[in-house]
Amino acid sequence: MVRINGEDVSADGVTIAQHLEREGSNPARVAVMINGEILPKAQYDTKMNDGDEVEIVGFVGGG
Repeated sequence: MVRINGEDVSADGVTIAQHLEREGSNPARVAVMINGEILPKAQYDTKMNDGDEVEIVGFVGGG
């Protein structure tokens, strides 16, 4: 299991890009942190592993 935003998800072996696509998230509008390290967008092909802690934060515009 991978813990994504505090929730256990069966995503072992899934890339960040695949997960974002599944969730309908635009990769250009999110920031991702894996195990406390910010993941550059160029590395969204990184596979998540069992036990990883992932945080995904979306950007919202407004004014």
